[in-house]
Order: sequence, then C-alpha cells, then structure tokens
Amino acid sequence: MKSNRWDDHYTEKARKEKWLARSVYKLQEIDRKFKLIRRNDTVLDLGCFPGSWSQYVIGKVGKGGNVVGIDLQKPKAFNPPNFTYMKADIETVDPEQLSARIEPRNLVLSDLAPPTTGIRDTDASRSLFLAERAAEIARMLLKPKGHFVCKIFEDEALKDFKKDLGPAFGQIRLFRPKATRKRSREVYLVATGFITR
Repeated sequence: MKSNRWDDHYTEKARKEKWLARSVYKLQEIDRKFKLIRRNDTVLDLGCFPGSWSQYVIGKVGKGGNVVGIDLQKPKAFNPPNFTYMKADIETVDPEQLSARIEPRNLVLSDLAPPTTGIRDTDASRSLFLAERAAEIARMLLKPKGHFVCKIFEDEALKDFKKDLGPAFGQIRLFRPKATRKRSREVYLVATGFITR
C-alpha cells in the first residue's frame, strides 16, 4: 500500500491499535491530564468524523453513558448502541434546536478544523469561527460543572476568545498534545467547571 505523506508514528500506532484515526492520541492525552471523561457521562462530539474521538469516549463512559456525534459525514464501521450520529453542519445548525433534541451533556468536544488555505490570518479566522460556534453549542448543552474542549489555531484573537469564555467556566487552559504535528498551529482550549447557561 502506498504511504501517505501525512503518515507518522501516531498513524501507524492507530492502525495497529484499531483506532479510526491518529487524532485519538490527542484526546487521550488531554483526558489523562485533565481527567475529563468519567463512567456514565453523556458527551457531544462536534465534527465527529472519522470517529476516533467518539470511539475513545465510548470506551470510557461504558454502557451507562452515551455519545452524540455531529458531522456532515458519518464515521464508517462504527455503530455501538450508545452512539448516536446526527448529520448537521456546525456552521449553520441552530444551537437551540440541538438543545431540544439532545439531553444535557457532561462534556462537549470539538476537533473541528477548517480547510486550510496557507494564508495565516484566513486560516486563523476560520478556526476561530468554528471554535465560537462550538462554544455557543456547549453553553446551550452543558450540565453545571460540565467541561468543554475545542481545537483552535494560535493567533492574537485566541486571547479574546479565552477571555469571553472566562465567566462561564471555573478554569480555562490551553494545551498542545504531543500527537499534534510539529508544523501545526493548533492548540486545544480546555474549559472546566461550567458555571452558567
């Protein structure tokens, strides 16, 4: 099989360990550091395709928990009984309609990333927009003391985004997992202890 130019140690490891994508190792490291996912939790996975984050979460929450995954594309060969897929575009979906269809969540995850152009400001702006959309949905769906994790590109606007989220959470931190590609500008915002809706 011809190797992909993006293949690396984590790609090979994911194949061997039967994960749906290498990105699982980012969430795994985030979870180990911040202890976000507990047994019986309810979780929302925004931008769930190709499915490795939902796959990891299902293993952590067990049969008593559940995961709702939202994306335009459904994860392939992934149909556990406590996973529900919803086809929707995060850029246009109405958070209030989601809150009417999905019960409150202990955790909202977003690994959303825009198609990159190579133009720094454009890519950062698109990433910020997706992070803001994810945060809007998280505010609607999180239970009190719930947590929110989202990918965002490093940029000056990140400071304002973090500041705006501040009053809604007990603590907000930025974290760059080891599995993040070296040339990538992505970091993860980890907001814990949701306070107000």
